[in-house]
Amino acid sequence: MRSRTAARWFSLFAGVIVVASATMAGPATAQVPPVAPAPTIPLPPQLDAGFYLPPAHVVAATAPGAIIAVRQVNVADFGLLPLDVDAWQVSYRSNNSRDEAIPAVATLIKPRGQAVQPRKLLSVQLAEDSTAGYCAPSYALQHLSVAPLAGQIVVPAEFLFAQAALAQGWAVVVPDHQGPNSAYAAGPLAGRITLDGIRAATSFAPLEAGPTAPVGLYGYSGGSIATGHAAELHALYAPELNIVGAAEGGVGADLGAALRMSDNQATSGLVFAAIIGLTREYPDFAAYLDQRLHPLGKTLTALKSPLCVQYQSMLLPFLDLTGMIAADGDPLLDAPVAAMLDDTRMGKTVPDVPMFVWHSAWDEILPLHATDTLVDTYCRDPATSLTYTRDHASEHIVAEVVGGPAALLWLRDRLDGIPATPGCTINDAGTMAATPGALDFLGDTLAAKFATLFGMPYGSR
Repeated sequence: MRSRTAARWFSLFAGVIVVASATMAGPATAQVPPVAPAPTIPLPPQLDAGFYLPPAHVVAATAPGAIIAVRQVNVADFGLLPLDVDAWQVSYRSNNSRDEAIPAVATLIKPRGQAVQPRKLLSVQLAEDSTAGYCAPSYALQHLSVAPLAGQIVVPAEFLFAQAALAQGWAVVVPDHQGPNSAYAAGPLAGRITLDGIRAATSFAPLEAGPTAPVGLYGYSGGSIATGHAAELHALYAPELNIVGAAEGGVGADLGAALRMSDNQATSGLVFAAIIGLTREYPDFAAYLDQRLHPLGKTLTALKSPLCVQYQSMLLPFLDLTGMIAADGDPLLDAPVAAMLDDTRMGKTVPDVPMFVWHSAWDEILPLHATDTLVDTYCRDPATSLTYTRDHASEHIVAEVVGGPAALLWLRDRLDGIPATPGCTINDAGTMAATPGALDFLGDTLAAKFATLFGMPYGSR
């Protein structure tokens, strides 16, 4: 009798150990779900909650970066011209800036040309810069999406830089880095979603970029916020990822500085959208504005919240942003605002990956001096590897056009295993279009895109 009782207890104990071990194993033992077919007509996140918002208990029980659902999609230029690539959307678990489980979505794209395995992977953080779900890249990049017609013009335009990566034979992951609440400008959130998107991409076998694949990061303007925070968080949050370099331009290093620069200026409409986005990730900041924002500010919040970047920017510029907040002194110094600005400011951690940074000397949206300060902060660490260029023949938008090819050339060297120059190199350029090889790279990218119209797959070089 005693032997039977002992056997039962031993069996129960062994079962508990097995279950606990399986639970702790998390994503190492998790299976990628079956791939669902592409939707005939893509739906925006608001109408597609089953994919974009899986049940909270499912998300919480999933490891960061593990895939919850996956489906094929058809990507296109400006929603109209389909691309000859393989593409999928993945729904996966990430964490917000308070380390609470949240759902996230990314678009994975593979060129159909042959490549050395594992494929090199570029994580492209596009500048969503909007406060509505239908403005997210995962929807805006799909064939027959209406987002480009509804004001999301930045994501489709910047998609050309992702296509330059595809032309190199690299795989691409494009995260919806603003998260399920469209928390525009919430950098620590965006960094986590970006890193978990790379985890999801490297675990998805059809993409051919496995766990050891070299990974690069690229982002400009709103995308630089996600890219910069991902680079800073890499060592602590996702050290297993083989990130070999990060390129960021038009850098949103200090949102407080950007707000002060835009006050009463033409760019204030865009920055006000960032204020709306930040309330969705910082509850204390949201409560503060709810109490202090003047009626005009609350009316604008209601009007702007459903809009994509084009109309966000155009609707009522030249706003007195700080003047709409009832405060005894400078509202940016009030505790809830200062805490949010401090949390979103880059430079608290020096990235452990080589960096390529560029900024227009005449940037009218994101102040140059904030990026200068960030670079100075990074360069105090002797282990830093950083190249920084100030472009003197551009403004904010032109700086990406002339600097993006140079950034991708730099990333190509990192992905090819060429070591970055140690230390800090700071340049002042007449125009980055004169960077050796940049115009050739841009020409090759456009030629590869043109060739796809005649049946030549991306990545066939």
